[in-house]
Amino acid sequence: MQAVVLSKSPLVNDRAQTLLKNLIEHYIRDGQPVGSRTLVKDCKLNLSPATVRNVMSDLEDAGLIVAPHTSSGRIPTDKGYRLFVDSLLTVKPIRNNILEKLKLELPKNIPSEQLLGNASSLLSNVTSMAGVVMVPRREQVTFKHVEFLPLSANRVLVILVVNSEEVQNKVIQTDRAYSSSELQQASGYLNSEFAGLDLTEVRERLLGSMKQMREDMNRIMLSAMDVTDQVLTEKQNSDYVMAGETNLMNYAEMGDIGKLRQLFDAFNTKNDLLHLLDKSIHAEGMQIFIGDESGHAVLQECSVITSPYKVDNQVVGVLGVIGPTRMAYDRVIPIVDVTAKLLSSVLSSE
Repeated sequence: MQAVVLSKSPLVNDRAQTLLKNLIEHYIRDGQPVGSRTLVKDCKLNLSPATVRNVMSDLEDAGLIVAPHTSSGRIPTDKGYRLFVDSLLTVKPIRNNILEKLKLELPKNIPSEQLLGNASSLLSNVTSMAGVVMVPRREQVTFKHVEFLPLSANRVLVILVVNSEEVQNKVIQTDRAYSSSELQQASGYLNSEFAGLDLTEVRERLLGSMKQMREDMNRIMLSAMDVTDQVLTEKQNSDYVMAGETNLMNYAEMGDIGKLRQLFDAFNTKNDLLHLLDKSIHAEGMQIFIGDESGHAVLQECSVITSPYKVDNQVVGVLGVIGPTRMAYDRVIPIVDVTAKLLSSVLSSE
């Protein structure tokens, strides 16, 4: 990949852009607020300290940088990072040793499930952040029939039939024992109301019914429908493969235990991240969400970089990296891009 210099932004003049670029590069590298003295020393514009301070003041007024606490230095805002990524970033070529590592760990002779796991781990290892790979979207999965059989110790055997003849058996743990008649009542309701619908639509309608009818439905039916929701949730719960979440604990700006706990909870429940990946899969090309741009509060300290991967020229999923907003975008972007291309090539060759 060749180095790429993106177009300049019309929002600030060239001098201010150069100072902003230097400030952000310093902060990404060192993680410390950047003062005017540092910029005077490193910037090649031959500006006086007073001029640099004035420009920094203008950048702060524009919402591109901010002073944390009482520090005399400045750090980028999400808006500043956005301008930097869109207009000032020089993307570095991917290093040969990393490229060879990616090729070695994404060979053509292993199962696709292992490929996805390898890709997620690679993204995490080579970026020291969290790697995520969305499982390829299957064709529509149609709900045909379900049966519930009571077992001992508050367990239920679920026999789920989808598509034409695909049968899946699963034993789930319930919060109480169910009788055969209770389970027959639940399966009869599901089979009569939802047969022939897409599995995702079944779950959405089921949750809607539970919300609307919670007060009217008898307790037995409500409990049995909760069991069904557990089955469908687990059926759809392998939507992405993630690795390296604990890497995020190594970044000082993400060291707040409460925020990290919320972030890890979001990774486990998957809803917020799946929404973001869904948004990416329907967009064109690589996507970069910085801070609040994700639309999810738990990701407001993070940047998420995603790229689609394809099978036979059809986009089937996305992969990416989750890290602090203070990430080395120039290095991470090509890694995500190349990994997506390699995974596409391997999956298409299968």
